[in-house]
Amino acid sequence: MAPPADPLDRDRAAARAVSPLALLGDGRPWAVDINHGGAALLLGLLFGHDQPMVYLTGLAVRQASAAYRGQGKTDAKDAFVIADQARMRKDLGALRPGDEIAVDLKILVRRRTDLVNDRTGQINRLREQLLEIFPALERALSLTNKGPVRLLTGYQTPASIRRSGAKRIETWLKNRKVRGAEAIAQAVVEAAQAQHTALPGEKLAASMVARLAKGVMALEEEIGELDALIEARFHEHSHAEVIQSMPGMGAMLGATFIATTGGDMEAFGTADRLAAFAGLSPVPRDSGRVSGNMRRPRRYHCGLLRAFYLSAMASLRSCPASRAYYERKRAEGKGHKQAVLSLARRRANVLWAMIRDGACYQAAPTVTVAA
Repeated sequence: MAPPADPLDRDRAAARAVSPLALLGDGRPWAVDINHGGAALLLGLLFGHDQPMVYLTGLAVRQASAAYRGQGKTDAKDAFVIADQARMRKDLGALRPGDEIAVDLKILVRRRTDLVNDRTGQINRLREQLLEIFPALERALSLTNKGPVRLLTGYQTPASIRRSGAKRIETWLKNRKVRGAEAIAQAVVEAAQAQHTALPGEKLAASMVARLAKGVMALEEEIGELDALIEARFHEHSHAEVIQSMPGMGAMLGATFIATTGGDMEAFGTADRLAAFAGLSPVPRDSGRVSGNMRRPRRYHCGLLRAFYLSAMASLRSCPASRAYYERKRAEGKGHKQAVLSLARRRANVLWAMIRDGACYQAAPTVTVAA
């Protein structure tokens, strides 16, 4: 039987399918291997009927399938594996309904990540195109900054830059509110003086450079709009003040933290579980006579690890306690990256306790030793 074509009819059909099962009330959990996207409607209906749910990752299902008879892969076998694993395992994480703000932040942060990746790809294509006609200019400009990209929307070839000169280019940049216009204009003129050869296809390639540069600027503008939306929505969350009180944890990193964790520390139980979810808690890899072999876990949330790492880096400039802890780890022989990860691990404990207690960060008072 084909599913109803009307979305409203599909919703009603799904609700009718779930409702009889919800009346069973035997406490057995539903098990799923997808917790977003196409499964959102099913999860919403189950949450609406107060049904318990557990989640298995797709990787866990695939690895578990190897222990069952047969090498084939079908939906029926996957469903059996998921159900059997949920029946036997007691360590599966329970799915919880996210609050409205956490869900909104998850959508916004995911979109921003996509745009940042698109911008990186666009900049790489811009570099490649510019190298074909004007390699000296590609070396002279830092295309990760807005000013040089803005320049490329108007100037792309050595001849056009030489004709305009440094003064006119500087004025052109200042009219578009570009910072450091004088330094950029001087650098591009020097690059143009180093190349007097016009390469084949230069005219068309120059138009492609301008088109790519405008695409980067459009992405920058959209990212800026998203940043404003994320910051405004983050400040509406009940934990926003507590999270942002921690040195180095601004609105953007705080929004990433809420989006990846849901802002509910009860779901983790302990600070150690939060650190493990972020990949900050090493796990033993012992075998035979080899012991004490600690490694980062293979399964962790990269976005949460990045948020903790960047906030730890930022705290080194603004928090004396973080700086002292970092210096102590360096004195113990750890490299820069290892010391920052150690600091991030410690900060995960502090942030978990702050949210648990609803208390803002307070720096420890400086102790003065009497002479």
